[in-house]
Amino acid sequence: MPMSRSDYLVRLRPRDDTRYVSQGRTVLATERDGFIDDGGQFGLFVHETRLLSRYRYTVDGEPPAAVALSNVAQHSWLGYYARLAPGVDPGPPDEGSGLMDAATEQTLELRLSRYVGLGVHEDVDLTNFARARTSFELALEVEADFADQEETARPRRQHGRITRRWRRLGRDSWQLSFDYEAEHDFERQGHRGTARLRRGVAVRVEHASSPPAFDRGRGRVLFRVELRPRETWHACVNIAPVIDGEVLEPQYSCGEFGGVRNEIDRRRRIFLEESTAFEAPGGGTLSHVVLGALEQAKRDLVSMRLHDLDRGPRAWTMAAGLPIYTALYGRDVLTAAWQAALASTDMMRGTLPLVASLQGRARDDWRDEQPGKMLHEAHAGPLSLLNFTPRRRYYGSITTSGFYPVAVSELWHWTGDKELIRPLVGPALRALAWLDRDGDRDGDGFYEYLSLSEQGTKHQGWKDSPDAVVDAEGREVEPPVAPCEEQGFAYLAKLHMSEVLWWLDEKDLAKRLYREAGELKKRFNEAFWVESEGFFALGLDSRKRQIKAVTSNPGHCLATAIVDESLVARTAARLMREDLFSGWGVRTLSSANPAFNPHSYHRGSVWPVEQGTFALAFLRYGLRAEVERLCRAQFEAAALFDFYRLPELFTGHQRDGAHPFPALYPQGNTPQAWSASAVFTLLQSLLGLYPYAPLSLLLLDPHLPAWLPEITLRGLRVGGAAADIRFYRKRDGASDYEVLDKRGTLHVLRQPSPWSLTASFAERLKDALTSLLPGR
Repeated sequence: MPMSRSDYLVRLRPRDDTRYVSQGRTVLATERDGFIDDGGQFGLFVHETRLLSRYRYTVDGEPPAAVALSNVAQHSWLGYYARLAPGVDPGPPDEGSGLMDAATEQTLELRLSRYVGLGVHEDVDLTNFARARTSFELALEVEADFADQEETARPRRQHGRITRRWRRLGRDSWQLSFDYEAEHDFERQGHRGTARLRRGVAVRVEHASSPPAFDRGRGRVLFRVELRPRETWHACVNIAPVIDGEVLEPQYSCGEFGGVRNEIDRRRRIFLEESTAFEAPGGGTLSHVVLGALEQAKRDLVSMRLHDLDRGPRAWTMAAGLPIYTALYGRDVLTAAWQAALASTDMMRGTLPLVASLQGRARDDWRDEQPGKMLHEAHAGPLSLLNFTPRRRYYGSITTSGFYPVAVSELWHWTGDKELIRPLVGPALRALAWLDRDGDRDGDGFYEYLSLSEQGTKHQGWKDSPDAVVDAEGREVEPPVAPCEEQGFAYLAKLHMSEVLWWLDEKDLAKRLYREAGELKKRFNEAFWVESEGFFALGLDSRKRQIKAVTSNPGHCLATAIVDESLVARTAARLMREDLFSGWGVRTLSSANPAFNPHSYHRGSVWPVEQGTFALAFLRYGLRAEVERLCRAQFEAAALFDFYRLPELFTGHQRDGAHPFPALYPQGNTPQAWSASAVFTLLQSLLGLYPYAPLSLLLLDPHLPAWLPEITLRGLRVGGAAADIRFYRKRDGASDYEVLDKRGTLHVLRQPSPWSLTASFAERLKDALTSLLPGR
């Protein structure tokens, strides 16, 4: 059977080797990297004349790497470039499996913002996101040839004289001008005479943070730049064509993308607003993005299926991401399998027994293995198989052990199948036993990590890059560290396993775990809350001091319900404050922290997997405005990427007029399993969907926003039943649902989250469900 069109990843781009920014007669045609390098078909063309045949930037003689380049509108363009900040120690290489590049952790960012209107205006912005001073030479290489557009593809026929001149115009303005004069004596079928042409272009540098110099021999405008950490440098470049004596001044100046800024914009707006409008169902919404992202996520997950690890046709696991993480990663696949349960429980059915089969059995410091500890990663490459590294089977993560019992309980909630769950209980309890024995290294009741391997992963919480954990002053924190989110995973693991054990008639053990969870919650809120910040500490350091950096980690504490209800509203509000919420998602580190770097793996980037979890956290407490805001941001981000496929991560630049889209993390994986799975939890949060298969129950509380007015789920499985449900938004803005079909026994009820802070029914429902637990 031929593939349906929706399965294809075809995305054809005519002239994909060229990037165009244009308006009217002015066309800037660059190579893929946004620069013009020695002509060819590229250049700045005005009135069919190539004025500039070379235009590129270098830092200490090398072009910076392009990480995200795109038109914002046809006449505007934004490019992010990054490189290792010159003169900054890159630090030791990343010995982990993430292959982190020093340029993403000690970043010098070049951002170019271009606006085309008669002439060209360009904002040149440099930011030092490294944690040390940097000094370098920025060069703008410029050349002009005045070729006819036709002559860029054929031999040149017209030749003239080019005059170059560099001069200072004023206190804060310098100009490099090119003047071209040519003449042609012609005689064609009775037409004879001499034709003359005068054209030119002026490249003006204005408002530069350091004065330029000109290298006449190589045609370079040079700037000496010195930047302290987080310091910025700015210059304006205005390119004014001169056509037959008329100077075409740029119609734009320093500023933001969008809005009406000149007469050209005003006339464009008149046409767009007054011309005939066209509408269709779903028009003007994100419906097509949501559907496209959901369908692509399913295809991406199954495309990463590790068939050699299948445990049946409907029980499988997947690689963590392409191209770097094509191996088994314990915490990654547990997270992805759990988040994707709305689509299918097949991934949990395959992942949970597989990870259990690789549970630690002995003490092996080289592999960071201890009895009961759950696997971090398993590789099959030569370096791993030949034992150059310990990663053939490596246990350097505290997260997997804490999250494994949570995933077991989630499979229970979706299936209610005792025979499926029973073999997984033993491994889950052994993981909890490891946490209490070896995870609590100093016996203070909190869980911390410290690698014992000479090739081990330094940080072993969810943020596991070498420089991921910093304090409020931006200083790196050395292990052992007790991260806040790991306390939350352990709390939820004990709470939910107590419920599972109660159903399995292991009531004494269920009571003990339930009691331990409550005690951990009380200790956690006392030790981790930072009143002055209205937020939770990132963790506790080796001396049990609060690590007061503002990070995304406490969002996981909300999701796991370890946060005391009296602190929920403040925690959620702090998570969505502008220094953490970029407009595209919650950053891993506050932009106010001295160590913030939007390009860094864990010090300022945005991870879709976290956003999916945070949306469920907001749903848990009935924080509908936060759910909608976060989900919208993520689906609007998905609209930026090919096939609506969210990558592993993207940069944490603020979403504003100067940054209409984020940059890409150069080594980011796409597709990535737990980015694909996140879209399902985003939708689940909007639908208020909570399965409880042990009681053949499906709770729904939809709140569809205007940008998603309707969606239908078909074949949704809860326990042994399946249902088709249509969700829709009514004219008054309220949302409702309609059960179109149901196969098997399933009670579908409209009720809010059992933990909601706002719904009057919540407490009664919470009591009803938790009556199954001991102590109630």
